[in-house]
Formats: sequence, structure tokens, C-alpha cells
Amino acid sequence: MGFFGKLFGKKEKESLDEGLQKTKDNFFTKITKAIAGKSTVDEEVLDNLEEALVGADVGIETTVKIIDKIEKRVAEDKYVSTGDLNKILQEEIRGILVDSSEQSYRDFSTPSGKKPYVILVVGVNGVGKTTTIGKLAYNFTKAGKSVLLGAADTFRAAAVDQLTIWSERTGVPIVKQPMGSDPGAVAFDTVQSGVARNTDVVIIDTAGRLHNKAYLMDELGKIKRVIQKVIPDAPHEVMLVLDGSTGQNALEQAKQFTAATDVTALAITKLDGTAKGGVVLAIANQFQIPVKFIGVGEKMEDLLVFDKHEFVDSLFKLEG
Repeated sequence: MGFFGKLFGKKEKESLDEGLQKTKDNFFTKITKAIAGKSTVDEEVLDNLEEALVGADVGIETTVKIIDKIEKRVAEDKYVSTGDLNKILQEEIRGILVDSSEQSYRDFSTPSGKKPYVILVVGVNGVGKTTTIGKLAYNFTKAGKSVLLGAADTFRAAAVDQLTIWSERTGVPIVKQPMGSDPGAVAFDTVQSGVARNTDVVIIDTAGRLHNKAYLMDELGKIKRVIQKVIPDAPHEVMLVLDGSTGQNALEQAKQFTAATDVTALAITKLDGTAKGGVVLAIANQFQIPVKFIGVGEKMEDLLVFDKHEFVDSLFKLEG
């Protein structure tokens, strides 16, 4: 069955392998150069490895953490061959990636007792936020869940139009109002409708502008408050969507949003078109927020439930 669970088989694993190919090529090219001509892991290898990890967009803070742990391993074991380095790196990277505290997304199921399960989606324009919401709707529906979308990004006409297209494409109903309407009112109507319809999952889009922190906090805070008038413990998830292809810029966006609201999960998109997938490690390490989904292609099936074991396995897979 594999780590991904019952809905993720050979096809999904192949999508992950293919989606991470550019990152893997970049990653391994740099690591191979770092250890070229060496038989043991010495100070020069570690310096080269540090440079390679930073070059793969793992980030300085996360790289230093990995290198420190490898140095300790080398000191304890006295002799570590460069052939062992891949194994050690895999172990340390798995240790950095955050495990989700619950398993509800493992097969696009939802926690018992939370119906509708309300997901508030945040992120700047252009990161694939609307596409991610559409793919989520498709996959939850495929898993047998009823879904309702809420178009609370009312500042941009295209946002409502795009979400409407995904609604039609996936056969999922949508709650929307004219451009310029109060986002809180849309969110309230969506959740209220979700309760009335006995919907399993409610997914609410929010404005994709990176405001100043105070304004963003006020806006998202208002949406949360009106949602809680209907369901006191909602939203059950605040999901930040980040574009993996932007590398360290995605890290900066994560800083802005985590400072403004209580982000509980991450979805990282566009990993198939970039060699900067190492940023997944930087984000997971710095913010200690679980990555729950990754986008590795254009198809609706190419939004995958994230599993750190499968991710690392694909990253270090030598064939292909």
C-alpha cells in the first residue's frame, strides 16, 4: 500500500518521482560535486555539502542544522564514508520534515465529529491558490466527500471567475457574491450553506494580496469570527499555499502569513517545474508547520498528499 495510503498507488508515486526530477537532478549534481574524489566525509566535504544544500534552496538556517548533525555523526562514528552520506542525509532530512499531528488527509478523509470540515485557504496571487482549491475539491469528491466552495476573494473579479470554472469542472457547488462584496459575508454564507446541505468539506478562498500584517490579520480575523458564529471551532484548517518554484521568496511569504494568522498547514505548488524543491525543507524546518499537499503537475490528480518518507525516497531515488 505504501506510505501514501489507499488512494495513492503506483501512479501517484510515479507522479511524485517525475515531479521532483528537476529538484533531484539539481540536488544530486551539487552533492556529487561536493564529494567528488573523496572516500571519507571530512571538513572539505562538509564545506562543499553546505554549499550544495544552500544552492539547492534548502536555506542557510536549515543547511546549518543538517551540517551540524552530520558533523556530530562523523565525530561519533570516527569514520564515515562518502558512500554513507546519502543514507545519513536522508535520515536528517526526514527528521527536519514535520509530521502532521493527525492523519485525516492521508486518504482525503476528514476527522470524525467535524462536519462540515472547514478549510480556510490563504496565499498571495499567482501561487496556484485557486488551482489548489480546485484540485482539493476534486480529490475530496473522488474520496466520496461532498464539497462546497466559498469565493471570499471578492477584491479580484478573476478570482471568483476562476473558482467558478473549477466549481463547474469538478461538479462542486460554489457560494459567491459580486466583486467588492464583504469577504466575511461570503464566508458566513458558505459555512451556513455547508451546514444546511450537510456537506462534508467546506473550502473558502481568501484575498490573494499580501497586505501589511495588521490589515491581513484584521481581514482574516473577521472571516474567522463570522465563521465561528455558525461553527464555533472552525476553521478547522488554515492552509497557506506557496509556490515552490519561487524558492526563498516562498519562505518570505510564509513569514508574512504566519505572522498575520495561525497557519496550520502548507500546500506547496509547482514543484514539477522547478529545481528549487529544497525550499520544502527550509519552510518545514523554520516554521514547524506540516506540509500536507504538494503540487507536481497540471492534472487534477497531481495534487498529492505529502508524506516525508515518500518525498525523501523520491528525492534520493537514483534511477530515472
